[in-house]
Amino acid sequence: MNGPTRSSPRSQRWWILAAIVVLIGLVTALVVTQLHSDTAAPRTTTTVPTTVLTTTASSSPATKSTTTTPAPAPGHQLLWPFADDKQAAAWQAGYREGGHEPWHLDAGLTAQSFTRGYLGYSSLDQITATAVVGTDAHIGVGYKAPGGQQATAALLHLVKIGSGQDAPWEVVGSDDVPGLTLTAPAYGATVTSPATVGGRITGVDESLRILVLRLGSDKPIGQTGGIPAGGENTPWTGRVSFTAPTGGTLTIAVSTGGHINDVERFAITGVRSGSAANG
Repeated sequence: MNGPTRSSPRSQRWWILAAIVVLIGLVTALVVTQLHSDTAAPRTTTTVPTTVLTTTASSSPATKSTTTTPAPAPGHQLLWPFADDKQAAAWQAGYREGGHEPWHLDAGLTAQSFTRGYLGYSSLDQITATAVVGTDAHIGVGYKAPGGQQATAALLHLVKIGSGQDAPWEVVGSDDVPGLTLTAPAYGATVTSPATVGGRITGVDESLRILVLRLGSDKPIGQTGGIPAGGENTPWTGRVSFTAPTGGTLTIAVSTGGHINDVERFAITGVRSGSAANG
């Protein structure tokens, strides 16, 4: 009888190699499938939204939603165009009835009218900066320099006075800007005539002019000019005589110019008159 047929060693090696090839193929297929799955379906991530709060300053009163405007904080000197809340309310009545002088609702136009009309700096016909937040505004006024670029002569401070959404703007002073400051007399101080006025200046061959103004007068009630000044942050001083009723609010302005514009820089302050009729 013949026994069971045994495969040769060569045949056994062939089957082992075939099994290894099949196993390698299966592993490769699994790896490729997993890679494809990772590419086609990336991980899901959760993004937490971030809230950004932005405050925007606007020069247009029409964009404001407040309906009640408080009177200015104590300590402000009401320089122009109203002497008190009663005058502001009288304008509001005329505006509500017939749209009288709507420019009072625009901080930029009010600042420009103050500069060109009240102070008499007619060449400063540019609004160079506007920052309005609520009832407080800071407005740059100036001129066009050679080349067409705007140059800021002063930065005026305004507040709204009275009440209501149509409360008008009022000039109450100026912010310090590089090159010219007015520090004496102090803001809100009581002064008598002649008054000593001073501050600091940076410039070359400057000639300062001082004006004293009050509401109700169509021209300065005191002025002096030709005060030489210059240097780097150098003190300057001058004296000016004026005539004003006791207790009234006065605007003192100092200016310099003559290089590229008749008025190139100016500063103002608000004071109270302590003399009845000095000159």
